[in-house]
Amino acid sequence: MKAFLPLLLWSALCSAQAQPASAPTAGRDYQELRPAVAVPAGERIEVIEFFYYGCPICYEAQPHLSRWMAGAGRGVTLKRIPAIFTESSESFARTFYALGAMDQIPRLHWPLYENHHFDGKQLNEYKNIVKWIAANGVDRQRFEALWKSEAVSGQIATAKQALETYHVAGVPSFVVDGKYLTSAKMAGGTREMVRVLDYLVRRAGAERRK
Repeated sequence: MKAFLPLLLWSALCSAQAQPASAPTAGRDYQELRPAVAVPAGERIEVIEFFYYGCPICYEAQPHLSRWMAGAGRGVTLKRIPAIFTESSESFARTFYALGAMDQIPRLHWPLYENHHFDGKQLNEYKNIVKWIAANGVDRQRFEALWKSEAVSGQIATAKQALETYHVAGVPSFVVDGKYLTSAKMAGGTREMVRVLDYLVRRAGAERRK
């Protein structure tokens, strides 16, 4: 009988691992937005990422999110909105919008996270960010003008309003198709957050096809 115990334990372990993960639960892993917020027309599912460059969990989530987006295909569009809760987060938001106006976000989004968190460059401080962008081949004079511009101030105001519209209280948070809100905190971690995000995108897609 003893000889069968390891085999039985191994069989039980394999069986447990083979069980599919339970579907995310509304009210725990995500929230339904009521009323839903209108999204752009078309077949692509809109995913809004609320983030903050100074947030270590947002930094941790980026590789997971990048891999997920690479596999999501053309049916998903990602829109980033910087969360603005403090003076530091507003500084980062201005940097995001200024770099966006210069078409530099695709190139510098991850390096900004990496250099702030891993290299300790404190890129939330204006004097540091202007040196950093110049060192990364960005026109410093144009960046500074955009950073302080009325256009960026308008985007800051819109971003602040979006936090209220979507009931976002922390980051990283994601809104899927104007209907569902999830976050790393609700999902229980950054890996789990991406799993919930994938589920919500598939659900929203199925609902659109009805």
